[in-house]
Amino acid sequence: MSDLNDSCESQVMQAPINFNNSYILLPEYFYSPQLPTQVSAPKLIQANLELGEILGIDANWLNSEDAVQVFSGNKVAAGSEPIATAYAGHQFGHWNPQLGDGRAILLGEVLSTGKDGAQISRFDIQLKGSGRTAYSRGGDGRSPIGPVLREYLLSEAMYVLGVPTTRALAAVTSGESVWREQALDGAILTRVASSHIRIGTFQYFAAQQDAEGVKQLADHVIARHYPQVQSAENPYVNLLQVIIENVAKLVARWMSIGFIHGVMNTDNMLVSGETIDYGPCDFMDYFKQDKVYSSIDRNGRYAFNHQPSMAQWNLLGLAQSLLPLLHESEEHAVELAQQSVNQFAGVFETEYFSLMANKLGFVGEVSDYVKNLTQELLDLMEQAELDYTLVFRHLTEVANGNDVLDDQSALSFPDGFDLWLTQWQNLRGQGDEIESTKMMNQSNPIFIPRNHLVEEVIQKTTFKSDGSIDLEAFNTLLKLVTNPYQYQDGYKRFTLPPKPEEVVKNTFCGT
Repeated sequence: MSDLNDSCESQVMQAPINFNNSYILLPEYFYSPQLPTQVSAPKLIQANLELGEILGIDANWLNSEDAVQVFSGNKVAAGSEPIATAYAGHQFGHWNPQLGDGRAILLGEVLSTGKDGAQISRFDIQLKGSGRTAYSRGGDGRSPIGPVLREYLLSEAMYVLGVPTTRALAAVTSGESVWREQALDGAILTRVASSHIRIGTFQYFAAQQDAEGVKQLADHVIARHYPQVQSAENPYVNLLQVIIENVAKLVARWMSIGFIHGVMNTDNMLVSGETIDYGPCDFMDYFKQDKVYSSIDRNGRYAFNHQPSMAQWNLLGLAQSLLPLLHESEEHAVELAQQSVNQFAGVFETEYFSLMANKLGFVGEVSDYVKNLTQELLDLMEQAELDYTLVFRHLTEVANGNDVLDDQSALSFPDGFDLWLTQWQNLRGQGDEIESTKMMNQSNPIFIPRNHLVEEVIQKTTFKSDGSIDLEAFNTLLKLVTNPYQYQDGYKRFTLPPKPEEVVKNTFCGT
């Protein structure tokens, strides 16, 4: 890194970011030193002051021109050691041995004690859309403004909904055009994660039969994310099991809120159990079990109801990568790996039905009757093509004793719903209805970043004649989706599914 530091000395800027970098201590073939590509005229779109506080970054600085220079890649914050990381992956089931950060640069890591000061956590700070890297594979390494706005809105909404996720620290325009069939305004996202280590990172070294590289990476992940397994009799088996558990719970959360990731490749699954990459994803409007959203998923590999099995398939790839560490006997290692991966279904089902019980207002142990009631509701929703989020919010208003006739204007319940509703109300009535209603209020959002609303924001975020950015639509939707459980007067249309002419039929990843 010394050559890189020497070459960028003039670009270094003092900044209130306390870097404490650890990934760069791994062997150099784990990454490539990489400076961001400078841009001509960056402007701030949004700085996330709440996240900045968690990271210990001064709010005044986050809104400053100096921050814009760092988050655009024009300056390198002191203590930052920019790198692009190497990884591989199965993309739609097809093996690609060489991927890596093609349009992302890891600036470094920070240690945070958070708001309560009780626990120290480590976070990556990464620029996305900051220019070509050694892994760009012919791409330009840039991002149009649309995917940046989209990821900012989606990731912050997911965080508030209680889904483990990467987050957006800042977004800036580049002042330059990006070509995607036409010239589009360019932008750069500053993304924060517990780490950006992927299942595909393990696969990268395993595919090269680099057992030592796999071990060094596993030891790094244990120290960084799962120190509790260090004292286990077989820490690598425990590592695999805890990653499986976290991913199973993550996918259960996706399913409970009607979220379709769309591109569940092994390079898009973090071993920290956080959601990453908000390209072709969707919060379902009308409910359909096998709904596909990604325009590049032509065979429905990552359909809504395939997400658990695809996550388990990805985890099998992780298990295969870890085999040399699990046991010296290959046969026994395979047995341990299979036993671990087989635990996925049970963890997923327990977490999923617990979350769904909360949405229906059932507190405590989840009975088979509650599971059946959940499935019956989903079947009714699919039969009548009802909006997923709106149905659960409707039930929440019923529980609150509110007049819900107005809400029903967007819902046309099928035959059989009245019987289901009676069964649900009778079962709820057997428990603590106050606690039940409280649980529903906290589990069923009113505002979600529906794709037609996100696309509307992208279209309305334009440059004015004086060079400033019209951010009214972006700020409105961000305000709503980061306070998703409270009605706000004047915003009813943001609670409703799209009209036929508003339906977004295709999304792309922005590359």
